[in-house]
Amino acid sequence: MHTRKLGPFNVSAISLGCMNLSHAYGVPVSAAQGERVLLAALDAGVTLFDTAALYGFGANETLVGNVLSRHRSRFTLASKGGMQGVDKAGDGKLVRVIDGRPETLRATCEASLKRLQTDVIDLYYLHRWDKQVPVEDSIGALSDLVREGKIRTIGLSEVSAVTLRKAHAVHPITAVQTEYSLWTRNPEIAVLDACRELGVAFVAFSPVARGFLCGELKDVGTLDAKDIRRGMPRFAPDNYAANLKLLPAYKSIAAEVGCSPAQLALAWLLHKADHIIPIPGTTRVEHLLENLGAVNVTLGSDLMQRLEALINQDTVTGNRYNEQANREVDTEVFE
Repeated sequence: MHTRKLGPFNVSAISLGCMNLSHAYGVPVSAAQGERVLLAALDAGVTLFDTAALYGFGANETLVGNVLSRHRSRFTLASKGGMQGVDKAGDGKLVRVIDGRPETLRATCEASLKRLQTDVIDLYYLHRWDKQVPVEDSIGALSDLVREGKIRTIGLSEVSAVTLRKAHAVHPITAVQTEYSLWTRNPEIAVLDACRELGVAFVAFSPVARGFLCGELKDVGTLDAKDIRRGMPRFAPDNYAANLKLLPAYKSIAAEVGCSPAQLALAWLLHKADHIIPIPGTTRVEHLLENLGAVNVTLGSDLMQRLEALINQDTVTGNRYNEQANREVDTEVFE
């Protein structure tokens, strides 16, 4: 497996986002299936596993801990705090809450350590910047956890270049994680360059456009009722129908290259810059192995230009998030 730098760590150039196993895209997979995917990834050379307190309201961290804790020396472990499930009404029902207060970050990290069955988390992200709390205060709390040996390095998720620089002035930031793919190009405005300048790795989530660039999802009506894509503007029936018109030409390029559509999407990211680490998620071993094969796909500058001209912020129909979700992130947006 090819490797890339993630702060003090060398990790697989394509790594694994574990969220899909427990969260967001309908009914979670069984524990047995989750174990198959995680162990297959480890055996195939994946050395960065990414989870969060939010995913399944702790269930994903529990799964990762149950399956991988006995192999802890073989991989870099990333998790996130600052956005988690909270019983606000006292009725046992957890709701998603963004909370970047220092005391909350400490409590969330300690709970994550227990679920992950580890003494230290290698990379711990502020999952969202809580705009009610100065980012300097949140990062200061995480730097205390570094000094105490509970986490090794600090990351940020869905932040602007301005916020990254503010955070980096308090404590060195190892990674920024943001959605990035051919159809979500916001990081190209400033964050990618800021990361390169500061020596920060850029971890790309949803690198196959939440399945769109795999080319298999033809009818959004087939999505599970709890699938988060049902609330995303690009997956609204009319918008998605317009976006599907981009796929024939995209698949033609994949055929020309001799790879699958998913591999083409991942190879594009790998060729964009050497500080980018895609973390596709999947619930199936065969898709996992297909994704990892993208490290062997070579794209010339002409093919890169053709892909970028075909799928970009001007040719994709619909916003990335709805209005509420847009208010919660701190990323630059194309006008």
